Amino acid sequence: MRTGSEPATARSALRMRFWLSVWGVVWTVSGTVAFALAGHPGWALACGLLWLVVTVDLAVVLRHIRQGPHYQPGRDVPPYRPPGSRP
Repeated sequence: MRTGSEPATARSALRMRFWLSVWGVVWTVSGTVAFALAGHPGWALACGLLWLVVTVDLAVVLRHIRQGPHYQPGRDVPPYRPPGSRP
């Protein structure tokens, strides 16, 4: 059933976001360590800050996955109801 309001009520592909976040954690940790060992503290700090952002995103994704089918719907979960009349 399509309502025409899917972009406004779109749901995120949480499993894909999870694996992209894991990939980001691996690369940012590697970058932080590599730049720190190479003697580039500015780049190591930049990678460390990006590591923090990716880790927070990973925590949010895991929280949404654990909240159940409302945030990770399967084929058995119907789409959201279309929004009501707008003022």
